[in-house]
Order: sequence, then C-alpha cells, then structure tokens
Amino acid sequence: MNRKTLVLPAVAGLLAPLLVACGGSDGSGAIVVGTTDQFLATSEAPAPLDPAFAYDTGAWNILRQTVQTLMHVPRGGGEPVPDAAESCAFSDRASESYRCTLREGLTFADGTPVTAEDVKFSVERVLTIKSDNGTAALLANIDAVETKNEREIVFHLKTPDATFPYKLSTPVAGILSKEKYSADKLREGFEVDGSGPYTMKAELDGERVAKVVFTRNEKYKGDATLRNDKVELRSFADADSMNKALEDRRIDMMTRAMSLGQVKELTEKPKEGIELTEVPGLEIRYLAFNTADSSVKDKAVRQAMAAVVDRGRLVSEVYGTTAQPLYSLIPSSVTGHSTAFFDAYGEPSTARARGILREAGITAPVKLTLHYTTDHYGSDTKKEFETLRGQLNATGLFDVTVQGAEWSTFRPAQKRGDYPVYGLGWFPDFPDPDNYIAPFLDADNFLNTPYVNKSVRDQLIPQSRRSADRTAAGPTFGQIQKIVAKDVPVLPLWQGKQYVAARDDVTGVEWALNTSSDLLLWELGRGTA
Repeated sequence: MNRKTLVLPAVAGLLAPLLVACGGSDGSGAIVVGTTDQFLATSEAPAPLDPAFAYDTGAWNILRQTVQTLMHVPRGGGEPVPDAAESCAFSDRASESYRCTLREGLTFADGTPVTAEDVKFSVERVLTIKSDNGTAALLANIDAVETKNEREIVFHLKTPDATFPYKLSTPVAGILSKEKYSADKLREGFEVDGSGPYTMKAELDGERVAKVVFTRNEKYKGDATLRNDKVELRSFADADSMNKALEDRRIDMMTRAMSLGQVKELTEKPKEGIELTEVPGLEIRYLAFNTADSSVKDKAVRQAMAAVVDRGRLVSEVYGTTAQPLYSLIPSSVTGHSTAFFDAYGEPSTARARGILREAGITAPVKLTLHYTTDHYGSDTKKEFETLRGQLNATGLFDVTVQGAEWSTFRPAQKRGDYPVYGLGWFPDFPDPDNYIAPFLDADNFLNTPYVNKSVRDQLIPQSRRSADRTAAGPTFGQIQKIVAKDVPVLPLWQGKQYVAARDDVTGVEWALNTSSDLLLWELGRGTA
C-alpha cells in the first residue's frame, strides 16, 4: 500500500498501532531506524551523551529512550504528564514551588532503587557542571532542591515559571545514578545508564557511532507503552545512502533528515512497500550573529540583511512545499507568533537596505562569510546558503562568501565566537513560545551570544512565564519579537515540516516523531494498524 499520511494532534487518540511478532530487517527481530545524525566524541565535546552537556536533537533522541524524566510530553502533544513521577504539581499559586512524588518501586535498569536523592543529584549536577553547550539554562531558575523523603522532592524556583513542567520533561532533567555519574564531571564516551524504556549499546565505526541498539528495559515503570522489544538506530552519512538502505530493506524507517527530492519523489511516485508520513513539526531555521564582531557589530548591517533576504524565493528554490517563510522566531502555529520582521522591513528591498547602510555611514559592499554545518540539518543546507549568498550579492551591497564545516567542528567554533554570521536550526525542547525566545536571548543561552537586551532578559522573559494560560503571554512575546526585529541578533528564515518514510509493515510511524523532532521509538511495531 502506498499513501501519504497526514496526522494532526487533534486525532491523536483515535489511532493505535497493533504489535505482532515479526523478524526485523536485519534478521535480529529489531526494528531498524535510519538517521543522518552523526554521533562523535571529540576533544572539545568528549561527552556527547551526558545529559549535562547534550543539547542537540540527535543526542536527545538517544537520551529520551534511556534516561527517564519526572514528566514527559505525551504522544500527540499537550501538557506534560508524569513519567518517573507518580504525580507533580505546583504547590503554590505563584508557580514558584513544584512538588513531585516518585512512582513506588522505581528502579534503574540495573535494579538499583531510584530515590528523590537521585533526582536532586541529577539536577544539581547539571547546574554545577554548567557546560558551555547551554543545557544548564533550562534549569537555571531553580533556587533550591529539597527532598522530603525517598519519594518526595520539591523544586523551589527563583521566579514564577509556568513552563517548568516542560523543562522537567527534557533530557537535561534526566534522572541519573550517583554510582554511574560524577557530581562535577561529564561522563565521556557513549555509555548511558538510566531508568527509561530501553537500555542501549553503541557500536562504533572508528570514532563515530555506526548504530545504537536499544533493548527493552524490563524494569521500566513509566507512562510509555512499549510496542517492541528492540530497536536499532543506524547513522548514515547522507540522506541518499539512508534512502537506499530503506529501498534495500536494510532499514525499516528513515527519519531526519530527508531531502526535498526524496519527499517529492515519494509523494509524486510512491514506491511499492514504502509509505511517506507527514507529521506535525515546529522546526525553524535562522541566521545568527556574533554581535561583538566588527563586521556585524553595527546593527545597520544586520538590518540591511533583513531588508533584502527574500524568504519566499529561498523556500521555493530550496525547500519547496516542505517549508514556509518565517518572520519571527516563534513559528506560526505557536502562541506569540507574529510577522515582526515583515512589519519592520516589508518586501525585500535593495533601496531600503541601501538607505539603512548610508544613514549609518557604512560603505558598501560589506564583506561577510556565512558559515553553515554540512552534516547536521540535511543535504539541502549547502544549496540554501548558496542561494542566500546569491541574494545578498545581487544587491551590490554585500560581498558574501559561504563556508561549510562538519558539526563536530562547526558547533565548538560557533560557541567560541569564531563566526560573525552563521546558520542554525532549532527544534524546540518543548512546544511553548518561551523555548523559541530564552535559548537565544536569556542568560547562558544556547548561542553563547554577546547580544544582551536587559529589558528582554530582566523584565519580559520573566513576565512571560508568570501565566499558566500561555495565550495570555502572547502580548509579551509580541513585544520581544519587535525588539528582535529592530536589533536583529538573529534573522529567522523559515519553518519546516517533518516527514518519515517507512516500510508498510511498520506500525506506529505517525507517533514515532513528535513536534519537537523527538523520536519515540517505543511507539513502533509490526503488523497492520
């Protein structure tokens, strides 16, 4: 059967895959999933799977299978529900004290009991290590962690934060054992120990992970229902080799990152035995600036770029129907979305950009290099940056070159501030507008940016977190977006859709990737739905 399936959260409760026994593509009984995510330990990032360091979608997709959190976002989205916890709730009206009770009899995969002290240890460990990868920022609002007994724990927050349950559902808040992890040092390599749905074992090809084998954790107690006993996650160098493996039945499903060409081909010319599924996605792409660098320190340069970038043409030429233009950091389906950049700059205009540069006393052409990662967001990224270069140079106002690097080189250089202008993607840690703002503009942010707006950091972000009704925070996010459009520390480009291709005997595909691009491998099974 060949079909393109669209699954929306509104129908989330209506479908349920049926698991039947069947051998896997590799003959081991495992369901085999392909990805182009690369897993590599380097001198600058020796602990890629430590929850205190890991802050990219690929690493989190390993941790979510293995390291349990107090809360998790259920299939189909919505507010977090208890996982390692039996219950969690704010114990005050101000949203400054959050109390959780662990499930009774909870243990790590090795049988060691999980206690409130383990939760306290894990959270305090992240804050103590405070890696330069930005992960600690998610928990930075915690003032103190108090254990009441072996099962009860209370988080006292510095300021009210209605988004805190979402933050406890991310791998940075994963529960670890004091026996396996140091309190003040990262755990290097590719071993992970937790109380999640699976145990894992990484198989290496040189210094890179070739595949990760996930095996059902028989001691798991949580909200997820496992529909398989084993899943393999195999890493491919590019989308084409991953696609060939699917066609040759060496894998059962391929996820991120499929290319536009693959999506188009499977849509227009379906292949026997392979189904393409579109799932809701909240990915965004953007340019970011090292605002301390002399080439872009004057915001007029950044504003001029914002005035000439043609998002519509960029999307149509590179990504087609798999993306749409984005005019704010917050995507269109999330509370707080606006068209702040369009409101500020209108349609692409060389004349407007020339006027911005002239008024600031900047002589054109402005020389810039746009940096991008060659192996982290898919094969279309190179074409995207070549298209941006063409747009900017065509104005005569810029003299732009582009330069690509592997993620293992790109990310450390970006954090050090080596790149004046660089491209990144963002898959939200949780589906709330706060997670499209704080990681870029708050203290200790993901970008490690020198840009600081005190009004945003000290007033607007804390104000936006006070209301449990997230729609009520919309006007505050609107103010933030206007400031971003004026100062241009980041330049949003587009938001994307998500696709999964799988053999037609694999069930649960529609649930296996959520809006944050988190793999929920326990949803996969074999048979007919």
